[in-house]
Amino acid sequence: MAATGEALTPQGYIQHHLTNLSVGEGFWTWHIDSLFFSVGLGVLFLWIFRSVGKKATSGVPGKLQCFVEMIVEFVNNSVKESFHGRNALIAPLALTIFVWVFMMNFMDMIPVDWLPYAASLMGIPYLKAVPTTDVNITFSLAIGVFVLIIFYSIKVKGVSGFVKELTLQPFNHKAMIPVNLLLETVTLIAKPISLALRLFGNLYAGELIFILIALMYGTNLLLSSLGVTLQLGWLIFHILVITLQAFIFMMLTIVYLSMAHEDH
Repeated sequence: MAATGEALTPQGYIQHHLTNLSVGEGFWTWHIDSLFFSVGLGVLFLWIFRSVGKKATSGVPGKLQCFVEMIVEFVNNSVKESFHGRNALIAPLALTIFVWVFMMNFMDMIPVDWLPYAASLMGIPYLKAVPTTDVNITFSLAIGVFVLIIFYSIKVKGVSGFVKELTLQPFNHKAMIPVNLLLETVTLIAKPISLALRLFGNLYAGELIFILIALMYGTNLLLSSLGVTLQLGWLIFHILVITLQAFIFMMLTIVYLSMAHEDH
C-alpha cells in the first residue's frame, strides 16, 4: 500500500519499496532514510560495545559480554593473519567495519512491509530500511577505505616511493612508465569500486527477492503458502549472505591496508 492508502500495481509496489526518502536535487540529493539508519546503527554499535567494555568482568562473563568477546577475538585473529605491518588503527577499524556493515545488512531481515507501513502512518511516503542497498552508503564506506589506502601508502613509502610504485611496476623500465601508470591507476581505482559494488549488489538483489516474494501474499492460498516457504528459505540463506558480505568487506580492507604498508 502507498502512503496515500491507494493500492499499488506489482510494478508500483516494487518501485515504491526501492525508492529512498530524499531531499534536494541532482548531486545534492540526500537520502534521509539511508543516513538515519546508518548513523543510528553506528551509534547503537558504539553504545553496546562501550557498555559491555565498561561492565566487563574477569569472572564468568554474561551472554552479551561473551558474544562481544567472541567477535573481538575473531576480528583480532583475522587482522593478525592478514595484516603484516604495525598499526594500532587496523584492528579497531576492522571491528567497526565488520559489526557496522553486518548491522546495516541485518536490517534486511525485517519484513519488507513493516517499517515502510509504519512510516506511512506517520505521513512518510518512502522508506528504505537497509542502508547497504543504497549505493551512496556503500561508496562512502569504500571511499573512506580508499583514503586510508592512499594516506598510508604515502606515509610508509613517501611521495616518491608511492609514485615509483605506480610508475615502475610491473615493468621496471622507464619506457614502460605510461603503461605502468595506466595499469596501476586502474588497479588502485578498482579497489573502492569493487568494495562498494560487491556489497551493494548482493544486498540490493537480496532485498529485491524479498520484495518479489512479498508480492505473492494476498493473491491466492497456493501462492501465499508458497510465499511463506520461499521467504523462510531465503531468510535462512540470506543470513549467510549478510554475514559473508560484512566479512568480505572487512577482509579486503585489511588486505588493502596491509599492501599499503608494504614498502617495495
